[in-house]
Amino acid sequence: MSNTPGPRRLILPLLVTLPVMLVLVGLGTWQAQRLGWKAGILARIDAAEAGPPASLPADPVPFTKVEATGRFDHAREALVGLEVRGAVLGSRLVTPLLREGAPAILVDRGWVPIEGRAGVDQPAGDLRVTGWVRPVERVGLFSATDDAPGRRFYTFDPAVIGPALGLPAVASFGLVALGEGEGLPQADRRLPRPSNNHLGYAITWYGLAVALAGVFFVWARRRLKD
Repeated sequence: MSNTPGPRRLILPLLVTLPVMLVLVGLGTWQAQRLGWKAGILARIDAAEAGPPASLPADPVPFTKVEATGRFDHAREALVGLEVRGAVLGSRLVTPLLREGAPAILVDRGWVPIEGRAGVDQPAGDLRVTGWVRPVERVGLFSATDDAPGRRFYTFDPAVIGPALGLPAVASFGLVALGEGEGLPQADRRLPRPSNNHLGYAITWYGLAVALAGVFFVWARRRLKD
């Protein structure tokens, strides 16, 4: 009878600790699963970047590398977003790519300074553009207001930008050009890659679970000795 009250005093703390520990282990497992999922995405992006671009389908998958043909309409260029490089405030230069028998595509040709764009390259004639498919952005609660007359936009939405530029038809997606040149616009050189911090998160959650188990074990030993 002398040993019975001690273990019984651990029942309530154990019932409180176990659900918390299960939640921590569950969060760690979830992050470990997301780690594998994100690694698969990055592997597909690496493979797409290393391989040749695919022909542009009618409904392309976002963030895939494709190739489109047409000619740039430089008279209808627009600036999208804000981006600081060094000490220079700039934006993304978006130019419609006119295609025969198909809607125009808004091509993000790269970064340009907002002031002093006299040296921006303006290729003429038919050409092939290689880039990654940019999905539509939606206006958020804190999004800046577009200046359609001034051709300044802060959300990439072809359904809004296209009509503002006077385009009769525009594709529901965009294309971010890839290039290696040093001039303006400064094109992207790689496909975008999502961050992959899930390993650190998994270690954190599992570590908290182990720490909680250790604290409970030390506390329980002292409780039983008392």
